[in-house]
Amino acid sequence: MMSSSRRLLTMGCDVVGQHIATTLEQYHLETTHVRSVREAGHIIEQGGHLTAIAILIDADSQQIETFQKLVTQHPHPPVLWIAAVDPHALGLEHIRHLIQHHFYAFLSLPLDPVKTRHILESAQEMASLIAKESSPLTLPLPQVVELGMIGSSPSVLNLYRCIHRMAPVEAPVLITGESGTGKELVARAIHDNSSRRGGSFCAVNCGALSPGLIQSELFGHEKGAFTGADQRKIGFIESADGGTLFLDEIGDLPLDMQVNLLRFLESHRITRLGNPQEIPVDVRVLAATHVNLEEAIRQGKFRPDLYHRLSVLQLTTPPLRERGGDIEALATFFFHKFRSEKTLKVRGFSRDSFLLMRQHSWPGNIRELINRVRQAMVMCDRHLISPEDLGLERREGFSRCQLTLEQARDKAEQDAIKASLARNKNHIQHAARELDVSRATLYRLIEKHGINRPSERYA
Repeated sequence: MMSSSRRLLTMGCDVVGQHIATTLEQYHLETTHVRSVREAGHIIEQGGHLTAIAILIDADSQQIETFQKLVTQHPHPPVLWIAAVDPHALGLEHIRHLIQHHFYAFLSLPLDPVKTRHILESAQEMASLIAKESSPLTLPLPQVVELGMIGSSPSVLNLYRCIHRMAPVEAPVLITGESGTGKELVARAIHDNSSRRGGSFCAVNCGALSPGLIQSELFGHEKGAFTGADQRKIGFIESADGGTLFLDEIGDLPLDMQVNLLRFLESHRITRLGNPQEIPVDVRVLAATHVNLEEAIRQGKFRPDLYHRLSVLQLTTPPLRERGGDIEALATFFFHKFRSEKTLKVRGFSRDSFLLMRQHSWPGNIRELINRVRQAMVMCDRHLISPEDLGLERREGFSRCQLTLEQARDKAEQDAIKASLARNKNHIQHAARELDVSRATLYRLIEKHGINRPSERYA
């Protein structure tokens, strides 16, 4: 059977397709011709072609949009597209724009056999290289489907266990953790795995509520309760009856409202503004904060009795810097999630990108990761996202002071050794072979530059 590197897909005009097949016949390529983008997509899904030629004579805007969708929907296996263009079509701006953004190269019709062969060979080699380099994109995503989360690091596996144990219990849960670590996602997972999953999940950001309307927003009001109250309003607490109420950023709730919330937690009854009648509400309360509530209690900013009511059960969402093993899977997940937003020729991440993502401290956690991935997908003008596209080009700890030539050489040597060790999972023999030095020399250089190394990995 012919290898995929010798396969060629042509798409478009039948006459030109036959011309291409005849021109390349002497090179023993397995050529498949289709008329439409839809047929091309089906062929790619079935067998995969590393190289494809799209025949562009006078494509209109609808054809271009359809082709862009094909490129976006079939990024893997990597297909490098070459345009076969009528010379007159190169004078059209939309054709030139299409070639610039979605094609590896272009050929003028009628084809020059020698030039065509060289370009095809170059494209096939490049496609094979991309397939190998972008392999991290095809890593299986470690998913716990029932929780709707991605990750298999020890801290996340412990989080999963806590969620499964706490979900069936009716007690309140206090979720702590840094901003951007997914506290609301954890709250939803608890709700979805509880006996209340058939009820509503009502999320309230306490820090975003208007100070003058917090009472009304949480507990509701009757018509005429105050100026502007022209109809009855059901508050967030009452609207969650039979389900789960999630109070995000509970540490930002004013002290006077903390009293009212405590009263509700003790009695499970509320009163709407303008109506003294108590209304029973069956709701489970989950709360979250990035604030240290114990410190807030010492400062007089949070009531200790409310804290103890909310924190019957506690769990903490781990920061991304403690989830190094999950970063590649998370980045790949969000890459796939946002591919549909725009037609993109980007196919994945370079290995250096994954390396620097592991080294980054991620102060913004998963929220920062999402933002950097989305930005990189827009800014990248190649097939693989680079560290520069992510804004992670080794800026952390970088000194802007001028270096002597010797210092510059030492720094380059140190960076090369660190990068090689990281790529080879801290295996001395493999790194030494890659750097073309002996193991003894590499050990000496590691000591010279004071590079930390886990000895058990250096077999």
